[in-house]
Amino acid sequence: MALRKRSLGVVAVITAAGLGLAACGQSSGGGEGGDAIELTIAQNAIAGGKNAAAAKHIADWVIPKFEAAQKAKGKNVTVKFVPSGVDDEQYKTKLSLDLKSGKGADVLDIDGIWAGEFAEAGYLKPLSELVGPEADNWDGWGQIPEAVQGMTEFNGKRYALPVGTDGRVLYFNKNLFAKAGLPADWQPTSWQEILDAGAKLKSSGVPVPIQINAGTAMGEATSMQGVLPLLAGAGGEVQQDGKWTGASQPLKDALGLYQKIYGGGLGDPKLQQEAKGRDKSFQQFADGKVGILMEGDYFWRGVVNPKTGVAKMADRDQVVGYAMIPAIEPGKGIRGQDFVSMSGGALRTVNPNSKHPKEAFELAAFTLSPEALKEETKDGNVRITPRSDVNKEILAGEPLLTYISEKVLPVTAYRPPVAVYPQVSVALQEATAAVAGGTAPDQAAADYQKKLEGIVGGAGNIAS
Repeated sequence: MALRKRSLGVVAVITAAGLGLAACGQSSGGGEGGDAIELTIAQNAIAGGKNAAAAKHIADWVIPKFEAAQKAKGKNVTVKFVPSGVDDEQYKTKLSLDLKSGKGADVLDIDGIWAGEFAEAGYLKPLSELVGPEADNWDGWGQIPEAVQGMTEFNGKRYALPVGTDGRVLYFNKNLFAKAGLPADWQPTSWQEILDAGAKLKSSGVPVPIQINAGTAMGEATSMQGVLPLLAGAGGEVQQDGKWTGASQPLKDALGLYQKIYGGGLGDPKLQQEAKGRDKSFQQFADGKVGILMEGDYFWRGVVNPKTGVAKMADRDQVVGYAMIPAIEPGKGIRGQDFVSMSGGALRTVNPNSKHPKEAFELAAFTLSPEALKEETKDGNVRITPRSDVNKEILAGEPLLTYISEKVLPVTAYRPPVAVYPQVSVALQEATAAVAGGTAPDQAAADYQKKLEGIVGGAGNIAS
């Protein structure tokens, strides 16, 4: 499989102070012949708090099963879980300081967009260099789609294993569609067809025909569920071949769609400015006041879920339809695609400071075995795993997640894993806010490019 090249970015200098995680892979020295190996595994998860189910899975299932498997191979291996339950940025700072100072757990979870930044800083090493050929020969790679594998790569080398991923689609209310004379199996093939559907919804009395996240109040949700999928649909990427995309035609096209929605009465521009605007849009969709909404699979699993959602829809399975996000016109998306999406996801990697990198890799790989993933996703914790073989089994009763796994992931794209991306993302959010507020798309694109030059080190780093 050809590994795709990931471009270099600028590494942030982390000056914050924080407490280190447990020291790496200390040999306990208590085994026969001094062969005992102690490993540590860290996640931003903690019993009774953040990601509690993940913490329970590691402590109650992964650790005893892995220790038993190692014992069966004649190895005396013990594993300790290092919990954490803090804000993602705090977790990132803690990891950075640990890795920089030679500390940290043997097996670590990181956000996919941190990978390039950490690799560039020398905090992570390619798995093949750290572990050996076992890293590339792991049997799991054959079950992971190439687009998902790309999330683990930087400059053509793998730095981690993918823990899971997601995808973005267009959700729509079938009841509102029926009133507007639109089909229950709606699948637009161009942006114009989305606008046409919005116009019919408006004329039938729907308060908010189309909701596509805009503005800074929604933060990264504006980027991932708004401007980045549209940019991809117009044939552009925020960064390509080491250059950042400025006031390009794809960006102008994406901002132009925002103008047609929010300047044309098809969306609610005020909603984009509210501190809780995204949550409000969720509730409005659940209440039958939004016709079309662009969101990730979290919306289906965690928002309108009839049992556990924050905006429960008892009739979700009957009323909520979903469709792929079309390119501006057929064949005009990135890589010549008809449909596009954006994905995020977490990674699991081996600390270069580990005294036992081979065993640490075995532990990381064990957590992503079919048995481990099936166990982790039981009892209402179902999600899209990185493995196609597991997804086919566990998603059998989950039509939306199956749809994303089979249809969306093959055409998805990822954010550039470099240090300055969050600043670039904010500048993109500001551009969408400007257009939703009445600024012309070309002007908003030009203003974005000026900000971009200041963020990425000058015009020389921006594609002409």
